[in-house]
Amino acid sequence: MAQETEPKPENIQKKRPKIGLVLSGGGARGFAHVGVIKVLEENHIPVDYIAGASMGALIGALYSTGRTPAEMEQLVETLDWDNLLRGKPAFGDLTYRRKEDRRNLSGAIILGGKGSSLRLPNSLNPGHEIGLVLDRLMLPYGSNTDFDNLPIPFRAVATDLVNAETVVLKSGSLSQALRATMAIPAVFAPVELNGKILADGGILNNIPTDVVKEMGADIILVVNTETQLGDRASLRDLVSILGQTFYVVTVENSRRSLRQADIIVAPDLENYGTFSFGAGKEIAELGYKGAQQKVTLLKSLALDEADWQQYVASRRAKVRSDIQPIPDFLAIEGTENLKAKRKIEQKLDDKYKNKPLDQKALANDLTQLTGTERFDNLGYGIIRRQDKTGLVIRVYDPKERTQRSTVLEVGVDVNNSETDDVNFNALARLTFFDVGSDGTEWRNDVSIGSRTLFATEFYRPFGQSKFFAAPNAFYEDRKVNFYEDGNRLAEYSFQTVQAGIDFGYLLNRNSELRFGYSIGHQTASRRIGNPLLSDLSGKVSLASLRWNYDTRNNAQIPTRGIELRNSLNYYFDSPGAANSFPQAESRINAFHQLGDKNIIFGFGGGGTTFGKTAPLFEQFALGGLFNIGGYGSREFRSSHYLKGGFGVLRKTFSAPPYIGGKLYLGGWYEGGSAFENFDAAKYRQSVTGGALLETRIGPIFVGGSFAEGGRRKLYFSLGRFF
Repeated sequence: MAQETEPKPENIQKKRPKIGLVLSGGGARGFAHVGVIKVLEENHIPVDYIAGASMGALIGALYSTGRTPAEMEQLVETLDWDNLLRGKPAFGDLTYRRKEDRRNLSGAIILGGKGSSLRLPNSLNPGHEIGLVLDRLMLPYGSNTDFDNLPIPFRAVATDLVNAETVVLKSGSLSQALRATMAIPAVFAPVELNGKILADGGILNNIPTDVVKEMGADIILVVNTETQLGDRASLRDLVSILGQTFYVVTVENSRRSLRQADIIVAPDLENYGTFSFGAGKEIAELGYKGAQQKVTLLKSLALDEADWQQYVASRRAKVRSDIQPIPDFLAIEGTENLKAKRKIEQKLDDKYKNKPLDQKALANDLTQLTGTERFDNLGYGIIRRQDKTGLVIRVYDPKERTQRSTVLEVGVDVNNSETDDVNFNALARLTFFDVGSDGTEWRNDVSIGSRTLFATEFYRPFGQSKFFAAPNAFYEDRKVNFYEDGNRLAEYSFQTVQAGIDFGYLLNRNSELRFGYSIGHQTASRRIGNPLLSDLSGKVSLASLRWNYDTRNNAQIPTRGIELRNSLNYYFDSPGAANSFPQAESRINAFHQLGDKNIIFGFGGGGTTFGKTAPLFEQFALGGLFNIGGYGSREFRSSHYLKGGFGVLRKTFSAPPYIGGKLYLGGWYEGGSAFENFDAAKYRQSVTGGALLETRIGPIFVGGSFAEGGRRKLYFSLGRFF
């Protein structure tokens, strides 16, 4: 008989208990998972299965696909969380007309739909920007992956909002699974996947111990980053009460899950909340410290050096390196709307076929598509069909969103410079898209309050070119104050009814050129105060040439960019004018960021009637906020003007995303003159300072201005600032 060969020791699979790692949800607090995983790696503790909810699923997916703790730390620290969580396309990514919308109402409440069936959005943030990050990170694993075949088998849990049940995601697109499990209700839009409407897995199963147990785990290690229930003293305001309510609803499920755990690591994250995304490094460090406190217990699960190297090699063999696929075709999923598909095809064309995929350029193109306001949430992935590689563009918007043809934006504008001179306006813009043909827009503006405005414009591009026609009409009734020696003596009503047509060319998303002709009627009549001027009325007609340019990165408080607004008008008729006359005006605002906290800015403008005397309706005016702030609103009126100023803003605080943005403190100097003759111009100057807060309903400013002679004004404003 042949002698039986004894197996070599290295070929013997040592029997050891299978370890399942459960990573809870918790928003930014979930960065602590990175620190815990670092301790596991340092102590040679193997992980055989991973299940996670929300942020825990993201960190779990990164680990399960082969990312090291160092790589995860770098990712957490380098991602622009302000950009990912802002909830709207960046101002620079908007088309020119959508920039006009944002400037008109920087903090608008937006309703959309078809015809008169309008509704609010389904979340504060569609999830587009963070979704693109997930698409990039998970691209090597394609669109049809069995999560058991990852370097570490993985599961993400989500919540079916229709059937009120937990859904375990174990195959398909990793990116789509992560979009679903991270869809915090009301914050991020839910995701439709496999016919189900899915949201944050933490709603029903934030600590999915049952999932790793079903996967085959013998020992369950839980990392719990949930916000703990507060005591009576912590229930101070609306936000804390709402948060406590959510935790009360979910705490029993979490307690039930924790009873299945063998080891629990619960880092001390008391000083950090769900939205503390700017503190990723600090939170990860607390996770590391929390795991170190359990290191003696954890070491009981450690492998020796040889077994650890064999375990790591087995994991690495399944890791897919970052790829640069070469797509053969383009596919669009998530919508059957032909117009929506056509807009995507027109944007992408064939630029990504038969060449290595440029993910950065693709993400930029998809973001610019959301800047048209026809889409909210787009993503991408790689698919295989008939042995060919395809680039798939996924539309995550619900069906109703892609069919949206009507948008209503509503908001308010409030400002004051006197206790008895407060301007309040309720504003609305109603836009109908694709009226008669693709690309047309019928825009209607309404202002009710201190200023009455009813305006309409029908924008019609010529085919696929950048040329357009825009017939328009408006009625406006605005109040105009008149002063003498700094005292407001009278308030007049300036009424205008006007119609016209513009022809223009859209240079790019930052710039537009228009030429037009308008004709109408104007009336000036006294409302209150002394009869300083006789009532005036008559015909107005003019030809105009306008060029606007805007590269700012934010409509509320820009940190960089330039805005230019230029006009050249020739008035054939104007009430009070004996002859025709030309008039020109140019204005500029420029912004530059210094470091992380400081913004320096400059502004200026000038206007002239080319040696002629401007009639009442067409006079330039100075006075008011950003217009020589220490004086009354439009206090100085004349045929020509020059002004300029500079200032600085310093960021002092960042508000949670559901409130808005940053709080700035700052000040600026400004000076200028309105004059009939430059030689006789009187230079006036002012210094202004205050606090400026970005909010979801627009920027809020509280401050004051000081000018010569003891002149001063206190300001409160809500609405467009710069």
